[in-house]
Amino acid sequence: MLTGQDDLIGHQLPTTFDQIDNSDPAWMERLWYTGHPIDKLNLIFDIGLGYHPNRNVMDAFAGVAIEGKQWNFRVSRQLRPDPLNTAVGPLKIIVLEGLKRHRLVLEPNDSGLEFDFEFLATMSPHEETPHMRRRDGRVTENMARAQQLGRYQGWLKVDGQHIEISADNWYGQRDHSWGVRSEMRTDETHPPLTFYPPFLYTWATAQFKNRGLHIFFKERAPGDKIYISGEEVFAPENRVSSRNQLTDVAHHLVWHEDSLGQSLASGEFNLTFADGRQKQVFIKTYPVKYYLKGGLYGGLNGWFQGDFKGKFYAEHELWNLNQPGTRKLVRTLADQIIEVRDGDEVGYGIMEYGVGKGYAQYESVQIHPPI
Repeated sequence: MLTGQDDLIGHQLPTTFDQIDNSDPAWMERLWYTGHPIDKLNLIFDIGLGYHPNRNVMDAFAGVAIEGKQWNFRVSRQLRPDPLNTAVGPLKIIVLEGLKRHRLVLEPNDSGLEFDFEFLATMSPHEETPHMRRRDGRVTENMARAQQLGRYQGWLKVDGQHIEISADNWYGQRDHSWGVRSEMRTDETHPPLTFYPPFLYTWATAQFKNRGLHIFFKERAPGDKIYISGEEVFAPENRVSSRNQLTDVAHHLVWHEDSLGQSLASGEFNLTFADGRQKQVFIKTYPVKYYLKGGLYGGLNGWFQGDFKGKFYAEHELWNLNQPGTRKLVRTLADQIIEVRDGDEVGYGIMEYGVGKGYAQYESVQIHPPI
C-alpha cells in the first residue's frame, strides 16, 4: 500500500515502502534507546519499538528502573493501515534529523510513566559487523544493526516525580536494527525455551568527553570468538576510519555473590584495534539496571515480540527487584550502568552480559540463566 514515505526517493524494491524482500515472520525492524544521568547513576530508562511487517504488528515498550524498582509499559497495535507511523498509542518515536536528533514521547497513561525528551547525537554511529547465521540450511539470522552515542534533554515523570533531563549530565545510546532476527524464547511459562550452548556474551558502550567505545563479542570458549564487532568513535565531524575497528578482546570479569542471578561487579578488557593499537580499560558497574523482560525480550507471560494482540493492546506493571520471585522471572538480560576508565579518562555507558552453562570460565554464575 502507498504511504507518504513512497513520495521520497530511496526505494530498493519494485514495490511500496511497507513491503520487504521476503515473507519470513522473523523479519523485524527495531528502534531502541536507553539513557541515564551521570551525576547520581541511580536511574536508567529503556525504550523500544518493533516493526513486524510480515505479522501485521507494531509493538513498543518503555520502562524506568530506580533503586530496586522497575516500571514497565508495553503496547501493541495492528500495523496496517498505518504501517510506517512510529507510534503505538501514547508512545511515539519521531526522527527529527537522521543521525542527529530523535524525539521520544510517552503521553499520559495508567502506568505512572510519562516523558518528552530528545536524543542528541554526539558521536558518529557504529555499524556492526553483519549478522548472518544458518541452521540446518535455513537462514535464522540475517540482520544489520548500528548504534550511536549521545545525550538527552527534556523531562521524565515516574511515580509522581518530575525529573528534568539536561544534556549536560544525561548520557545514552540508541540502536537501530533490521532484517531476519533469531528468535529468543526464555519465558518459562510458555516452552519450548531456546537452547544455548556454552557461551559468553558481552555488549558494552562507553562515552567519554570527545570519543566513545563500542564493544560486542560472543565466545564459545575463552578466546574462541564466534562474533566480534566494535569501534572507537568520535564526533560526527571527524572522518570515520577502518583503523578504529575492534579486532580482539581479552577479558577478566569479577562477579557479585548474588544468589538470585548473574550480576557483574567489575571487569577488565584488553582491546586490540585494526591499526594495532591496544587499550586496557577498566569497568565498574552500578547497581541500577533495566531488565529487558520488561520489553518482551525472550517473552513474558506468553507474550513475545511481534505477537498479534489485536487492533490495540496495552499493559503495565511495577516490579520489586528485591523479591526472589521477580528476579527469577526477569532472569539475566539487562542494561546496566557502567563507569569505564581508559587511562586518565572516565566515561559512562551501559553493559549487557551473560554466561552460558559449560563455558570454561566464570563457573560460579552459571547456576543462573544466562539470558
